[in-house]
Amino acid sequence: MKTTITTRGVDQAARSRHWHETIGRAYFPLDLSFRRPEAFDGELTSWQLGTVSLSRLTSDALLYRRLPRHLTAQGPEEFLVTVPAKSEVRFSQCGKEVRANPGAFILERSDEPYEFSHAEAADLWVMKVTADMLGGRVRAPDRFCSLEFDATNGANGLFVDMLHLVPGRYDAMTEETRATVGRQLVDLLALALQSDDRVLTSGLSSVRAGHLARIEAFVHRHIDDPDLGPEGVAAGCGISVRYLHELLRDTNTTLGQWIRDRRLQAAQEDLANPADARSIGEIAYAHGFADQAQFSRAFRARFGLTPKEMRAGHRRTDPA
Repeated sequence: MKTTITTRGVDQAARSRHWHETIGRAYFPLDLSFRRPEAFDGELTSWQLGTVSLSRLTSDALLYRRLPRHLTAQGPEEFLVTVPAKSEVRFSQCGKEVRANPGAFILERSDEPYEFSHAEAADLWVMKVTADMLGGRVRAPDRFCSLEFDATNGANGLFVDMLHLVPGRYDAMTEETRATVGRQLVDLLALALQSDDRVLTSGLSSVRAGHLARIEAFVHRHIDDPDLGPEGVAAGCGISVRYLHELLRDTNTTLGQWIRDRRLQAAQEDLANPADARSIGEIAYAHGFADQAQFSRAFRARFGLTPKEMRAGHRRTDPA
């Protein structure tokens, strides 16, 4: 689904309220401060890609605040990936501030207060993705909210290039294709985040962070192995099991929890894809679950639905 909302034709006295409502629907509730509320202009076009949304937002100077009161009734945690195409943007969250100019991108986290602003008219590309979906691909994605990422080189540039290609191809895509493109965008984002050298040295010593990066990469490559566990991961990364557990204590999760969550998230995405004709058992086995009953119990505990219910909720009714 594609939608466009604009301030054109809206009475000047109602423009600030109109834009408040527009932003809240597209992203999540925020407080907005306008330089000139009576003369504000803005336009937002959004494209839905399965559970991922992409939007292009052009507007006059603005300050957005995510306040503690906005967090009391929030839904699932989400991330916004913002790519400025015009003017510098400023973002601060959890005591850290980052500035980004065209040619860069940043991440914003929904479940912590923050401020985001641009002092001049801006043109922004924004991708919204759930924390579950991003966290299923990269460990602790909130650690990236204090960094500015280069949007011009390598996997980073490919991610941003693909964002820009979506609008021109959108109308020719089926719903299944759009959902697949959304997942691929998140895959590219995860690759871009993990390939940045600063990620290896943020918050931990470079040696420990380097080991954690190798652990993540090894788990991703072997996620379909039902016997994947501490011994195999430690051996594959050239470290002891004891040191593996010591490293993971820094992340507030266990290896088993992270592997299980990654497998469940990948299975959920496949079950939500109407184009995936595999049986529930085949999907479970493809993601490393050796026991379908155990998979179903874990899936229901994680998502509140059985795998069968999840699949049924995403099946499209064939036209009569």
